[in-house]
Amino acid sequence: MKPHPDKPHRLSEIFSYYNPPVYFVTFCTADRKPILSNDSVHQKFCNFSENAIQHGVAIGQYVIMPDHIHCFIRMAPDQTLGTTIRLIKRSLSAAITDPLPHWQPGFFDHLLRHSESYSEKWNYVKNNPVCDGLVRNPDDWPYQGQITEIRY
Repeated sequence: MKPHPDKPHRLSEIFSYYNPPVYFVTFCTADRKPILSNDSVHQKFCNFSENAIQHGVAIGQYVIMPDHIHCFIRMAPDQTLGTTIRLIKRSLSAAITDPLPHWQPGFFDHLLRHSESYSEKWNYVKNNPVCDGLVRNPDDWPYQGQITEIRY
């Protein structure tokens, strides 16, 4: 049977073109509580990210805002984005002293399709603290950085 000409390409074909894919991910706190922008959470995020490399998960540039986190993730084919985000949330919860729940269910992700998209998303992410009035210069925000260089 011949596929319908208006049907989109199979996801596996798309992913193989971007193999391994790079995701731009955002996940938020429950009720958007401002509980993330502190040294303890930042250190826990960095520790998790550095250890994730040996498990096939590369976390690139990131910004931790008071109530959400933006980051770029590239994973080995045997890893899943859902499991990775769940493990990050679980790890960070150990550094959060507020009562549960800490996290909004789920997350938002965007598959990057070209290098311009990566730099466009990073410029948006990097300027988040400025847009929210937390700092005047994006480089002054202490809860950002890069764990692994993800080349696109």
